[in-house]
Amino acid sequence: MYKIGMIGDRDSVIGFMALGFSVFEAKDSQEAGKILHRLVKSEEYAVIYLVEDYAEKMESELDKYKDLPLPAITTMPGIHGSTGYGISNLRHAVERAVGADILFNNNN
Repeated sequence: MYKIGMIGDRDSVIGFMALGFSVFEAKDSQEAGKILHRLVKSEEYAVIYLVEDYAEKMESELDKYKDLPLPAITTMPGIHGSTGYGISNLRHAVERAVGADILFNNNN
């Protein structure tokens, strides 16, 4: 059975332990990248959530994994709220999949 992972700063990820997620605390985006690589390599995870603050700084690292069927790597706002990075990535992924921007809110 596949697992769900969560990578980010302690305050942002600690609550996900109660939901059964595998939680990985990273002090910065560089450490988060090492953890991400280890989790992908393990082939144990179907979904890996990454705090937006770190994901923004890891864009080239995330590009390595975007075409893999598993794990699905997605972002979540951290304890300080959304940076807009996650919705922007979602918009680009949808546009890439369907060939057009079909999201109606063009403010992002």
